Amino acid sequence: MSVPPSFEERVAARLQGMGPAEQRVVRYFQDNREEVLIASAAALAEKADTSDATVVRATKALGYAGLEELRRMLASELRTSLSLADRLSRTLGAVGGNLPAAFDSTLDIQIQSLLDLRQAITPELFRDAVEGMIAARRVLVFGIGPSSALAEYLVFQLARFGLEAASLSNTGLLFADDLRKLRPGDFVVMLAYGRVYAELSALLDEIRRIGLHSMLLTDSLAGTLRHRVGIVLPVARGRADMLSLHTATLGLIETLLVGVASQRPEETLASLRTLNEARERLAGQPMDLPASFEGNAGSAGSAPEGP
Repeated sequence: MSVPPSFEERVAARLQGMGPAEQRVVRYFQDNREEVLIASAAALAEKADTSDATVVRATKALGYAGLEELRRMLASELRTSLSLADRLSRTLGAVGGNLPAAFDSTLDIQIQSLLDLRQAITPELFRDAVEGMIAARRVLVFGIGPSSALAEYLVFQLARFGLEAASLSNTGLLFADDLRKLRPGDFVVMLAYGRVYAELSALLDEIRRIGLHSMLLTDSLAGTLRHRVGIVLPVARGRADMLSLHTATLGLIETLLVGVASQRPEETLASLRTLNEARERLAGQPMDLPASFEGNAGSAGSAPEGP
């Protein structure tokens, strides 16, 4: 079986035969591959100063069936061509030994990731995600490796807000114990990037078997898994060819938390007050909590951060 041409091979072979607008789109693809993985045709068209139709024409002129195929191929190439060490090497090559450059360039990448997030998540998509979490009997959050810390954080905060929540973060054979936690009525949130590893594949099979609602936060698996999950929230991890940065994922998680609280303020406040009362018993002294969810200037004290 012949190996399909790479993205760069397609560009080299076909670029000169394209019109000026299509060439501009393709060059934008070359310089912003990580954004191509998550952005809509409309968002890409705006960035390339052209139309949606031109983005689609440029994609097909490269020999792809559409944007979804282009995304799958780009993600596959990035995964196979760049190891973690390769991405770190590229990051260090960009900043050298210059600490101010390390500070500024890292912040610039994270700021851009947050700006991309605002374009990628529509109000309707955000509403569906929040309502799915609220309507569930329980929220289960899957994340392994570095994503496990983010999964645990989401579970921790949902529990504080009064929702039933649990994490799925074991790996290998121990993940079988996590799969046994799934019950009818659960809503499964998955943080997954790069490839469909064994634990994720097994979880998706179990979600289908039980008939659960689900949501995926990803930078590159939307095309591959869209037919296996209910909601896909695209979120970039910085530049795909450099060290992965998780600011946008954390930002998205916290927007979901605020969204959940905004739709059930009384229940959220009641849960936090219960938490505060338990803290008071442990501390042996009063601990103030804001009088309202909105955090009015006249409220007494502030919400305790605590451990």
